[in-house]
Amino acid sequence: MRFETRGIELRAASLEALLDSKTAAIQYLHQHHLIDFVCIDDFVDEQSACVVFRLKDEFQKLWAPDWDTTILNERLEIDSRHHEEALDKEIVVAMLLAPIPFIFPSYEELAAAIRIRRYIVQAGYLAELNFDTHATERPEDCWHYDEDAGFLLNQDVSIIQALTKATQPDGTHPAFSFSCYRATEYVILLGVARELQTSNPALLKKLEKRSEIRAIRSGEFHEVFLKEYGDIEHPLPMKYYVPGDRVWFRNPDDRSSDISGYEGSWVIYLGHNLFTNFWKRHSPFTLQTKCVEVFHWKDGAYVGDDHELHMDESLVELAVAHSLADPNAYHQIIERMMRYRDPKGIYESGGCIDTSRESPRWICPATSDLQIPD
Repeated sequence: MRFETRGIELRAASLEALLDSKTAAIQYLHQHHLIDFVCIDDFVDEQSACVVFRLKDEFQKLWAPDWDTTILNERLEIDSRHHEEALDKEIVVAMLLAPIPFIFPSYEELAAAIRIRRYIVQAGYLAELNFDTHATERPEDCWHYDEDAGFLLNQDVSIIQALTKATQPDGTHPAFSFSCYRATEYVILLGVARELQTSNPALLKKLEKRSEIRAIRSGEFHEVFLKEYGDIEHPLPMKYYVPGDRVWFRNPDDRSSDISGYEGSWVIYLGHNLFTNFWKRHSPFTLQTKCVEVFHWKDGAYVGDDHELHMDESLVELAVAHSLADPNAYHQIIERMMRYRDPKGIYESGGCIDTSRESPRWICPATSDLQIPD
């Protein structure tokens, strides 16, 4: 499959309207010592005027061969796990490598998107939760539960405070219970809310008011807060990830995927070839160990006394440990799992790698496409 680097596009009605944004973006690239590695092109097409920033081909091949962004820290000789400036650099370089362009109406939206991704990654590292797809518990001083509306924000409570307390236990309460899908929603929303606090306080207030009435969750969360890029027909490269992406690993085993919570695994890409492990936050997954874990879900599936399928995580952990210690078994698993997933409802020769990623919408007052429904 052939890919090409499309990078970041700033679009407006005219090139003149983009001049300030172009200048600001160039200054940003200078500050991060990236300007010499980037191609900058201006053009007008049938849609609008456009300024494109993309990584030069020779540096794509050097830093991310085959668009493998999981090795950017190594190739750039940075440590994005422990240094905020390095994390921002990894985010920007990964975006400059995009085979499907990241489009923004202004530099302000681009800068906000970078900060939101940084905040999501920081929240992802700190999140520690208990896996349970049915439990209903949150910090009672911040949330209350409604059977129809879900977990609701208590009146006059900061949603940033509430999301932080729910996902980052401080030792006074055991980790709260989440599904992996709901966990990604809270982590993403915390990143978005932190940026709204400075860039669009009015939208943050609207989000808080709506969260007091009815939770934005599941399909509605996806539609309201996220954009999806890549699909079955136009997949992203299998190892292309931008820090802050929401990512799905599909369980390709027909039997164990019938167990609630094991249809697949929703995670956040943290950069540095690391993905969130919400249940053991000090042991994030690599792309490879995530593949091995999902592969072995089939070995933990069993029929309980209720004649229903359940998952024995201890069996999964034993199988994972065995495979990681056996180079031949490990290689076979990676070969089996590092394939694009089959389409929905099909379980044949596909692996666990999704064809798309998800990232937050625009949030600045003049250009936001994030609309909080009443």
